[in-house]
Amino acid sequence: MPDLSVRVGDVALANPLLAASGCFGYGLDGDPLLPPESFGAVVTKTVTPAPRRGNPPPRLAETAAGLLNSIGLENVGLAAFLDEKLPALAARGLRPVVSLAAGSPPEFAAMARALDPAAVLALELNLSCPNVAPGGANFATDPAAVAVVTRAVRDAFAGPVWVKLTPNVTDIAEVAAAAARAGADAVCAINTLLGMDIDLETGRSPFARVTAGLSGPAVLPVALAAVWRIRQAVDVPVVGIGGAASAADVLKFLAAGADAVQLGTALFSDPGLPGRILAGLEAELERRGCASIAQLRALWSAAPDS
Repeated sequence: MPDLSVRVGDVALANPLLAASGCFGYGLDGDPLLPPESFGAVVTKTVTPAPRRGNPPPRLAETAAGLLNSIGLENVGLAAFLDEKLPALAARGLRPVVSLAAGSPPEFAAMARALDPAAVLALELNLSCPNVAPGGANFATDPAAVAVVTRAVRDAFAGPVWVKLTPNVTDIAEVAAAAARAGADAVCAINTLLGMDIDLETGRSPFARVTAGLSGPAVLPVALAAVWRIRQAVDVPVVGIGGAASAADVLKFLAAGADAVQLGTALFSDPGLPGRILAGLEAELERRGCASIAQLRALWSAAPDS
């Protein structure tokens, strides 16, 4: 059988699929329909220093080619995560990628210090959630702010640090470079695009914060371009996120320069998707006579430019 294992820097994964933050709870919420072992790793729901109730409903709205969400980082908070969620994952034999968000670099650092590197695969810094601050303001729009937060966590945590980036910037490669210079072990791209909907009965947005985050098939081309641009600019691993819903989509991310790919919105309607994607990846490697994903990527790298 072809070897589907990949590496994101020092993090070894049995396959290139990760469950995206916010789409798989804390890591066990898909059982028994979608067990976490379907993935190379799971990324937890974002955890904040204190519990958050999140935004008022409605929180979701379907679009023609995607999903708008305005969850507002609802979560149990760091203390409950450490006391309840992380031990449950450990009992299952799982080490997750833990998504963190906070209001300042010292808060990020304090959360990182509270986590045992032996219990987690990596930290994913959610610097770019568009559903918290009015207008979608966030750390990830400012390369200098990204660098400060990344360095604070890098100094506080001995394990891998991944930085999740927003597409809502002029030059995502510049932001990725700032994260890399500050010590990020990988960057993850992209978080949701800023979007909105209108309720024609009221003439207003259905969301309390007006704008929301757009995910799903519509964002795939944007995510591929972001991964490609980052790969041209930095020499750290890239985790692709955004709209993947088939083996072909995952292969496109890998060809664009991603080292692994997160699945998110598609899981809501298709819990059997990870298994079919892995089977599709195996079939494609066999068709091309490649023994591994690494060999396929080498084949692509050797292809002449058009």
